[in-house]
Amino acid sequence: MAGCRSYLRGLAICVTVLLLVSGVVMIGVGFSSSDTPVAELFDQLPTSDGVLALQVFGPITVLLSVMGISAATLDLKLLLLLFSALVLVEFVALMVVASPLLQVQAQLDGAVDEVFLNATPLHHTEPFVQEQLNKLQVSDSCCGLRSYQDWRSQLPASCLCTPTVSSGQSDNSSATPGPCMLMGANDHPAPDTRENLWVHSQPCGPLLKSHLSFPIKLRIGVISAFATIAVFAFALCLILGSERFWAEPAVETTVDGFNRVKYQPKPSHT
Repeated sequence: MAGCRSYLRGLAICVTVLLLVSGVVMIGVGFSSSDTPVAELFDQLPTSDGVLALQVFGPITVLLSVMGISAATLDLKLLLLLFSALVLVEFVALMVVASPLLQVQAQLDGAVDEVFLNATPLHHTEPFVQEQLNKLQVSDSCCGLRSYQDWRSQLPASCLCTPTVSSGQSDNSSATPGPCMLMGANDHPAPDTRENLWVHSQPCGPLLKSHLSFPIKLRIGVISAFATIAVFAFALCLILGSERFWAEPAVETTVDGFNRVKYQPKPSHT
């Protein structure tokens, strides 16, 4: 029994240390997590949800973890029970506060698609939006939100692509699409343009969705990790703290000179 209890104590200390690490990570993500530059294009999207929860619950988790490590190391039963209760309260509170993140993640794709639809044609959008999209098109080799046709006849230079022979592309417009694709005859920026224009075949919409959803997915991952560790810390510390209520005390029997049997607790070795 003593060996099992020592094992539980060591495991509880390890789990509370992991809880401390998760609290530090929550603080780091909460205070350093900022929206990517492309997120500024669509400021009406709820991409900053969960930041306040991490900023508030991160320091609380660190403080509770220090309490739990001290209680498990010194084997303070009342403090272990108090730590378990506080961790349970924090777990429930964080789940309630962070639950809208799941709904935001589920609705993000639909909201982004609606924003994309309202933003086209792109050459009519604000100059700031065009500037940011041009940067994205240059860095990620993409064009338009859904296709190059989102720019209509005002195709920017950041959409142009230089085809290579090794990519299996030719001047035939029916060739299999690769990194570059040939524009249709009716899509040329100028009617008198005779040379074939190649543009990036990959649209920027999926990449932009990935940029927008990454901060939310990161926050959900951090909160999920905390929830898993908190459940183990709560269970282990609750077991150690309530040991006096469920563990049967070890006893030893002695017989005196009058053949009377005496029962007394065995001396503790902890």
